[in-house]
Amino acid sequence: MERKVSIFFKKWKTDLIRKPLVVYGPKQIGKTFTILEFGKQEYKNVVYFNCDHNLNLVELFKKEKAIDKLIVDLSLLSGETILEQDTLVVFDNVNDLEIIKGLKLFGSSNSLYHMIAITSRRENLREFKGVELQFKSMTEMDFEEYLWARGEKQLADLIRESFEKRKSCPFHKVALDLFHEYLFTGGMPEVVYAFINGYNDYQIHAIKEKIIDTYIKEISLNKVLIDIPRGIEAFYSIPSQLQKENKKFQYGLMGYGKRAKEYESAINYLVENQLVCRSYKIRQIKSPLSSCREVESFKLYMIDDGILFSMLHLNRKSIQTDESIKETLYENHIAKTLMEAGYSLYYYQSGGKAEVNFVVQNRMGQIIPIEIIVRAMSKAKSLSVLMKRYTVSEAYRITENNFSTKKEVRYIPIYAVFCLNDMKI
Repeated sequence: MERKVSIFFKKWKTDLIRKPLVVYGPKQIGKTFTILEFGKQEYKNVVYFNCDHNLNLVELFKKEKAIDKLIVDLSLLSGETILEQDTLVVFDNVNDLEIIKGLKLFGSSNSLYHMIAITSRRENLREFKGVELQFKSMTEMDFEEYLWARGEKQLADLIRESFEKRKSCPFHKVALDLFHEYLFTGGMPEVVYAFINGYNDYQIHAIKEKIIDTYIKEISLNKVLIDIPRGIEAFYSIPSQLQKENKKFQYGLMGYGKRAKEYESAINYLVENQLVCRSYKIRQIKSPLSSCREVESFKLYMIDDGILFSMLHLNRKSIQTDESIKETLYENHIAKTLMEAGYSLYYYQSGGKAEVNFVVQNRMGQIIPIEIIVRAMSKAKSLSVLMKRYTVSEAYRITENNFSTKKEVRYIPIYAVFCLNDMKI
């Protein structure tokens, strides 16, 4: 399945100041598969090392600090020849600092060897950082990539064209139906593959349950033992938190007497390792938005729509019959898509009940409010209240209707949220 990140990998390969690359992101999103496919297409050969409990590899990097000798030892360990420029060397499941120290050698000497390390633990990057390395985040498949996998690349191009030229999409209903399909599958490659190949809903649910179990195992790797059960509690509470009318994370929903101070570290761990994404409340709009956030008031979202769909125990008819469920799924989709595009997330809530679902700030410093309107909420006025109170040059409403513009507000269909990135707004 075609992934956008492959374009980045090709540019990295030809970069004149190329450094060893560290690719990070949650498990099960296709990091290893995508990188090995890239290697297969772009190099004469690929040498792969699984670093999980690989003591021989750790010892090798501990004792050897000369690049030429390291290459000879790595070739012997793998049983394959490592060629300058023509071999991609992949280190998977990297969690050991000794291996990263070894890779840094290749980034400080204009080396002609091409190295990629893969990790699912973003917290490790605090130790891995250095000018000798380059970093790249990877996420699950977005809706555009899902359309590519479904053989609908032309439709994906039409959606982008409609967004850029501010005109109606000629296949709006088709796009909306396929988007609802995506909310069921989510963007995990294994789930998408199963759906495309005719697996039934029960089989697909079983795959998603396996992925959820993988994330619970990731939480159990927390070095602070007391935070492991708290992290699992917080993770499992997110669906019920998002079903509330007020989606602010409430500790009491996990049980009587739960307090913020007890869960702060565990929730930070979930966010830092990209197992959930967080949006902070703001009461005023000024630059930078980070100066306005209320750290004690936030919402948590799942990083995959399909996982949330299963954790809510939904069937596919739920999207068509339950407006509240639809709003929950739409909001989660927008949150995780904006987060994956590199935005810090905020939501605006005035002294009253007026709430704008998202407020983001792009790299040019522009502040953009984004409001969701499903059919049952067509008279929402929160965005108008915000725009009258603050100077905002452009705003978005995400709806189920086709593209349109009314005054300074752009109306974007929910399936086109993937178009909202720093290159476009």
